[in-house]
Amino acid sequence: MGGITTEPVAETSSQSASPTARRLAVRVTKDAARQIRGGHPWVFDSSVVSVRPEGTAGDLAVIFDEQRDFMAIGLYDPDSPIRIRVLHHGKPRQVDGAFWRQQFAAAGERRGALVGSVHTDGYRWIHGENDGLPGLVVDRYGSTLVVKLYSPAWFPHLNDVVDALVQIAGPSNVVLRLGRTVARDAVPPWSERFTDGTALFGHLPTAPVRFKENDLNFAADVVHGQKTGHFLDQRDNRLRVRRLSRGARVLDVFCCTGGFTVNAAAGGAELVHSVDLSAPAIEATRQNMELNRHLPSVRDCHHHYTVGDAAEVMGQMAASGRRFDVVVVDPPSFAARKEQIPGALRAYGRLAESALALVEKGGTLVQSSCSARITAGDFVDAVELAAERSGVRLQDVTRTGHGIDHPVGFAQGEYLKAIFATVIPGR
Repeated sequence: MGGITTEPVAETSSQSASPTARRLAVRVTKDAARQIRGGHPWVFDSSVVSVRPEGTAGDLAVIFDEQRDFMAIGLYDPDSPIRIRVLHHGKPRQVDGAFWRQQFAAAGERRGALVGSVHTDGYRWIHGENDGLPGLVVDRYGSTLVVKLYSPAWFPHLNDVVDALVQIAGPSNVVLRLGRTVARDAVPPWSERFTDGTALFGHLPTAPVRFKENDLNFAADVVHGQKTGHFLDQRDNRLRVRRLSRGARVLDVFCCTGGFTVNAAAGGAELVHSVDLSAPAIEATRQNMELNRHLPSVRDCHHHYTVGDAAEVMGQMAASGRRFDVVVVDPPSFAARKEQIPGALRAYGRLAESALALVEKGGTLVQSSCSARITAGDFVDAVELAAERSGVRLQDVTRTGHGIDHPVGFAQGEYLKAIFATVIPGR
C-alpha cells in the first residue's frame, strides 16, 4: 500500500479545522433503536426524539438506548433528512486519528488483491456506508486519491481523515470533490475553505490522471469529471465484455469515458461504435482508446462514435439495418426517489427494446442499472418483458452485481445490477 509520502501539503489542507470536540446526547425512537442495533448506518430526522445540546454539522452524536446505555456514535447533520450517519455501533469508541486509520486499513484489507495490484490501480477504497463511513467515498487512481463528500458533516473531520489516508494509502495527491447538494448548501467557514476540485494534499493535477484497469490504460479527470472522474464499479463487467468481443461488432451506448469500448477493442472486436449524449464523454473515450493503441487489437479495431440521444441513435441504426454482435446499455440512474420507480422500469424496458432491435441473432445483450431503488428482480423482469414485446427470447441469462471494491453493507447499498443474455428468435 506504500509508505507515507513526503509531497508538500496544499494550502487548503492547512486550513482544515480539527475535529469538533463537542458530543451530543441523542435519544431515538424504539424502531430506530432496533435498526441501529441491526447495523443500519442512517438515523432519519423523524427518528430523533431529543438532542442535547443543539448540534451543528459534524458534531459527534452519541446515541443512547432506553436505559441510557451507549448504542452508537455518528456524524450529526441538522439540515439533512439523514440526521445522523452512524460510524460505530456497540461499545463506546473514541473517534480520532486512530479510528480513521483503523477504518481505512480495514477497507483496504476487504479489497484483497486489488490493493497493490500491478494490473489494476484504479479502484474504490472507501465505499461510504458500506465501509462504515456514511457519506464518504474515496477512489484511487494510481497515486492520486479522490475524496468525495456527500454530507457537510465531514468538513470538520477532513484534517484527520486526510492524515489517516496519507498514512495508510501513501498517495502523492488527495483531491476533494463535493456532492451536488454539499457544494450548493455549504456555509461559512466550510464554503470559504473547501470547494469542489481542490487539493487537500500534494498538488492539484493539471491533466487527467493515468491509471490501470485490468492491464488497460485509462485517464480520469479527477478535478472536473463526473463523480470522481471515472465509473469504477463496472470494472468486472467490462472485463466480461472484453472476453465476449473477439471478432465481434460491438455497440456501447451511454459510453461515458469508454470503459466498455476500450475493453471490447482490447478483446479483439472488429468494430466498436460508441454513443453518448455528451461530446466531452466521446472525446474522453477517444483519448482512452489512444492510450491503448500499443495493443494490436485496439489499433486494428474500427472505432466509430456518435454524439446523440441513446434512444434516437439506436432507432436510426435499427431503421438503417445496423446489427451488432454485442450491445451494451449502461444508462445513468433513473430512480433517485421512490415515486420514480415505475417510470424508471418503463425506461429500462424501452431501452431494452431499442437495444434488442440491434442485436444479431445469437448475439449478446448487456444491460445494467445503477438505481438502488430498483431491485434486481424488477430490473430483470423489465428487460425480459421487453424481449417478449420484441418477439425474441433471452437465453443463458447471467446476473452480475458489485465488485470487491464496492461491497454491500446494507440493503440500500446494493445499487448495481447487470444482465448478460444471448438473444434468440422467439417462438
